[in-house]
Amino acid sequence: MSNALRIGVAGLGTVGASVLRILRDKAEMMTRQCGREIVVTAVSARDRTRDRGVDLSNIEWFDDPVALAKSDNIDVFVELVGGSEGTARAAVEVALNSGRHVVTANKALLAYHGVELAKIAEAKGVLLNFEAAVAGGIPVIKAMRESLTGNTVSRVYGIMNGTCNYILTRMGEEGISFTECLKDAQRLGYAEADPTFDIEGNDTAHKLALLTSIAFGTQIAADDIYLEGISNISLADIRAAEELGYKIKLLGVAQKTETGVEQRVHPTLVPTSSVIAQVHGVTNAVAIETDLLGELLLSGPGAGGNATASAVIGDIADIGKSRPGFQHGPVFGTPAKDLKPTARAKMRSHAGGYFIRLNVHDRAGVFATIAKRMAENDISLESIVQRGTGANVEEAVIKTVVLVTHATTESAVKQALKAITEDGDLFDKPQMIRIERAG
Repeated sequence: MSNALRIGVAGLGTVGASVLRILRDKAEMMTRQCGREIVVTAVSARDRTRDRGVDLSNIEWFDDPVALAKSDNIDVFVELVGGSEGTARAAVEVALNSGRHVVTANKALLAYHGVELAKIAEAKGVLLNFEAAVAGGIPVIKAMRESLTGNTVSRVYGIMNGTCNYILTRMGEEGISFTECLKDAQRLGYAEADPTFDIEGNDTAHKLALLTSIAFGTQIAADDIYLEGISNISLADIRAAEELGYKIKLLGVAQKTETGVEQRVHPTLVPTSSVIAQVHGVTNAVAIETDLLGELLLSGPGAGGNATASAVIGDIADIGKSRPGFQHGPVFGTPAKDLKPTARAKMRSHAGGYFIRLNVHDRAGVFATIAKRMAENDISLESIVQRGTGANVEEAVIKTVVLVTHATTESAVKQALKAITEDGDLFDKPQMIRIERAG
């Protein structure tokens, strides 16, 4: 076993246990493909007594992940603990500074400390692999960092959170409310007991920040991302969008503009005919637009033990295939010392326009007033549609008006909606959703 690659795994939850099972069950295949044996020699987790379906009797146990990261009995430290600070950060820093390769699925850690960790890895000549941190089992990091070398990326966008995509899919297909879908997602294990991180877009933002750095050679800037979740999406929005030929998806979008890099996460209308509109359930999809290849779309399982573990195993295999003296490539595709500060782009005129839904009091002149306010803000309307015949709500007759704009700025739309609200014609808060150009 002198040539074996020795693995230490910190965190034995669903993903960690799956990693151990796969390395056990596919040991011969891994040895054949990597040219050396891959052996788990040590693990760390909070509960020694829990049955994880894997024999741990011959594996060294550490109560402290940091102690595991220091162990001379491992060559690769696999961090599956989670969290941007505390134990996870300390353990990864120790492993890298000790000259050990690191594999992690921790998007939050990388979103806030990735550049700093990359500098350590590159200085020590070791690998920091994180395929499992973005889009589960989809090999998007490898594709962008290696396979697209020589391509200039102009835009990266996609569905990067399975919980949100599951909820929006079921709302559209079954006519179930957001609240009901969320409860089902929690029951099925697709959503956490506290789902805020997923449904408010934070999870997608962390993943997008990593892709942005690789795509544009910039420092990670997770806090610069425009962020809006899906908790305000209603069945009325879903149905109105479908009638207009669109589906609603939570997208993360990063694109290079004349003023910098625009990063945003928000609900988006995409044409029903587009490929990304057909991505349903917990599936993820990432589209990359380049000058040489055009648009490349990668789609597959975005979450779950096997999907994420598959990405972890792939990262381990890459290390297993490398040999002493081999010069490893930069962690984010560009040397960490050369990553440029991210210039936060102004939210520019949006080529896809906007979907606006207004619940208005049914009285004379409302349509004319709405059109006037849009014109005052130089907003050109593609369509203005009244939906339904009106409903009695709190003794008032309410009608729904749906607008679709041509290209305009978000500030102009918000200013127009502010004026419409002040006119007193709205029954409740207006809904505004971007329409995205999608392949």
